[in-house]
Amino acid sequence: MQKWGCNRCFLFLLLLPILLAFPNAAREVGSATPQKAKLPRARRLDAGVTWRRDPKTDELSTAPAGDAESKSEGGAHPPANAIRVTTQVVPVTCSVFAPDGAAITGLTRSDFRVYDEGAGQAITYFSLSTEPASVALVIDASPSVLRDSEEMKRAARALVDGLSPEDRVAVVDFSAHAYLQLPLSSDRELVRSAVARVDVRELLGDTGGSNIYEATYLTATKVFAAGVPGRKAIVLLTDGQDSGLGLTLDPSTAAPQPGKPNDRLTFEDVVRALAAADVQVFAVSTENRPRIMTPDWLSARAGATLLTPDARDWGIPAYTLYLAELVRRSGGQLYFLRESQSLAEIFRRIAQRIGEEYTLGFDPAGSGAASPRSGWHQLRVEVTGHAGASVIHRAAFYVPATQ
Repeated sequence: MQKWGCNRCFLFLLLLPILLAFPNAAREVGSATPQKAKLPRARRLDAGVTWRRDPKTDELSTAPAGDAESKSEGGAHPPANAIRVTTQVVPVTCSVFAPDGAAITGLTRSDFRVYDEGAGQAITYFSLSTEPASVALVIDASPSVLRDSEEMKRAARALVDGLSPEDRVAVVDFSAHAYLQLPLSSDRELVRSAVARVDVRELLGDTGGSNIYEATYLTATKVFAAGVPGRKAIVLLTDGQDSGLGLTLDPSTAAPQPGKPNDRLTFEDVVRALAAADVQVFAVSTENRPRIMTPDWLSARAGATLLTPDARDWGIPAYTLYLAELVRRSGGQLYFLRESQSLAEIFRRIAQRIGEEYTLGFDPAGSGAASPRSGWHQLRVEVTGHAGASVIHRAAFYVPATQ
């Protein structure tokens, strides 16, 4: 033992000049742990972009400010962020529930029927949620939600913990503008750091109201850019009181208004972008649930728009009605913070639902030889062999017009 100790001393003396000459090498030899990824700087999603509505197709898109081609009507190429369908498979993400509300799992392709405008379609793709999901956590950071801000962040962490480790998460917060705190990432430490960085007080100077639907549109078109595969969802935490679109109980306010600038975002543009990208929205309202808007009432109206003249008699605030229509059109669900024991519990339920979803796919052109008709297509999904089962899915899909 004494001889070995002497040999070690001799070896250290022999290597000492080398270690002194290359001090960085000594640190590298002793450190095999890779460096942790660094949280990127927040990026404003609407910075340097202009809005353009195509006069031929009536579709809205964003383009870099100063892009002369995007402002012209006869440009040879569409704007960089225009939504275009290049695939012949329409994905339909859905959840199936028994009459008691329990999720029905273990179904196969043969259990489903898909209808496009009432016509049955062959299911060419089927997945049991084996592919990772991409989830954007979109957090209202406007002054009106200041009292709920800390609970929001605790709930966001619950959502992250409830998702599969392979799922990717992005973090966006917004007030007048939307800020990407973190692009889609499966690094849970980065996600938690991004959530922790959301601070309502930091955006108190971001004056100009709360642009909920602009943040949702920018998340759908920029965070979920072309090429993001698999299931996609936005978890939107807000009071619903948008100040950007001028929405009222008059259904006409959801679309472009005569006499107003045409190159401006509307509610219809938002749901169109979500449908084209197949993004579900799970909205959590910090307001109280309207008395009439029970889960059964919403379920009974899942197949038709809530934006009707009758809405004036329902006693539902316009901002809550549009949140309900947003989730109905995207196949998501609306939750209310005040009726739950905790926001974290709601977020755990959302994570569980995302983990229990099915994804179906079909060719919208049928034979695949022709292009599908542009515009909205009504969707219906049924499950056979399970009496009383309900299927939640997006109400329609949208095929953008080609130029």
